[in-house]
Amino acid sequence: MSSYKRALVLLPIIFIFFGCVPQTSNLVKYDYKYKAYENENELILHALEYMKQGNRQKASILFLNLFNKTLNDEYLFEYSRLAFSIKNYQDIITIVEANKEHIKKNEDKVSKIYILSLMQTKQVDKAKVVLDDLLKRYDTDSNKELLANIYLLKKDYEKAKDVFEEVYESTLTSNTLLNLVDVMYTYLNEKEDAINYLESHLKVYGCDNLVCSKLLGFYQEQKDINGVISVLKRTYISFKEDDKNKYTVDKVYKLLMYYLEKKDINEAIAFLEETKANDEKLLALYQNARMSNKAYELVQKLYKRTGNLDYLAQVAMLEFEVAKDREKVLKSVIKKFEDVLAVLDNHIYQNYLGYILIDYDIDVKKGLKLVEKALEKAPNNLAYIDSLAWGQYKLKDCKNAKINMQKVVDSAGLNDDEIRTHWEKIKECSK
Repeated sequence: MSSYKRALVLLPIIFIFFGCVPQTSNLVKYDYKYKAYENENELILHALEYMKQGNRQKASILFLNLFNKTLNDEYLFEYSRLAFSIKNYQDIITIVEANKEHIKKNEDKVSKIYILSLMQTKQVDKAKVVLDDLLKRYDTDSNKELLANIYLLKKDYEKAKDVFEEVYESTLTSNTLLNLVDVMYTYLNEKEDAINYLESHLKVYGCDNLVCSKLLGFYQEQKDINGVISVLKRTYISFKEDDKNKYTVDKVYKLLMYYLEKKDINEAIAFLEETKANDEKLLALYQNARMSNKAYELVQKLYKRTGNLDYLAQVAMLEFEVAKDREKVLKSVIKKFEDVLAVLDNHIYQNYLGYILIDYDIDVKKGLKLVEKALEKAPNNLAYIDSLAWGQYKLKDCKNAKINMQKVVDSAGLNDDEIRTHWEKIKECSK
């Protein structure tokens, strides 16, 4: 069954069990208009203890006994509520029908559970007759929603929509809106109108979990990536300042970034720049998009903020990349890498520094040792093998340089300018 359909009939039930439950303290403070019963308070306390223990069966039996002794319909409501929760639908129907003349003060609440029990036992037509009569005396929004659910069970979807629409216009509640749009989207194929209803509600009342989740589900089913991103952005912005929603915000953020990157990396970057949601992620996107200047600015800020040596290494890499004259920054870049490698044993940084020392003829032997250290950790890395071959070439070890460079060419080809240059020079050297 569709997830949109499952929620429909449950809402009135949830209303009864959680919206209409009286405070338990009221059970021992009645101004009795019915038959007094000597052990009444004692039985109430026993019933409450069973409820506390989660034994709804025994609690329901005690409340039924209390009703039979006193004819106080508050006890009948408590019995019905508990009996419904353990699916004793037929018992509820039998007992309520046998005691109609005693149901006065709690007629609306008891009748709701009775009607729901009829619905659960597939006596929908009978439930409709009883509810129509109840609505004459209690024309409430909750009873109208119950009527709409009966229309759903009878597959009269237009009438169900009309009733839900009437209740929503009266209450403007999220739950009623969800019922309304479910009927429109799932049963009447009014998908665009259902989405417009949700969008209109969000514009006026903001994003709550239920409405935004429903709209997100619709957009995902429609494969509308712009709609998905729009909802996720609103959800993120709405919830990000609320510590209670931290887990939800984290999930929304990850999903949002997935869709943003899938659509357009530049839109993902713009979102992170605007919201400051995750500078580490923004740095990675800058690098993926080859926005080296922006990456350089950001990584300097991150290093100043955190003192993390990995950021210092990235500062060195990006400083070297963005420099108009790389020879002018060599001293600064090398110093940074040496500071990093004095603490971190990282093969990426070892190869990067090693290659600079080799390529610029600063200290080829030291550079070669750093590259060899990197290869101990990642022996199949083609970039490191290229650095090794280039260092061997610089030391005139043309034979080994050609053997290693051949591995790179065989695997990576000659499309890269640097690999092609190295290969040509090493081939010439080996002759």
